[in-house]
Amino acid sequence: MERIEYLVTGMTCEHCAASVTEEVSRVPGVMDVDVDVSAGAVAVDGTDLDDASLRAAVAEAGYQVTALVLA
Repeated sequence: MERIEYLVTGMTCEHCAASVTEEVSRVPGVMDVDVDVSAGAVAVDGTDLDDASLRAAVAEAGYQVTALVLA
């Protein structure tokens, strides 16, 4: 399993977190999504994760990925 973490702008509440979680969960290979609204962070766990698809899912939810967090 791999983990990809992003910084995301515009999230302000739990509804925001739910929207991002719903969209990102639809991306093939995603097994878990953890959204931290206060930190503006989204962590995605899964297999064969596609960066472009994950970024597109965040955008579909109405938010913008500003950075990839490197471990």
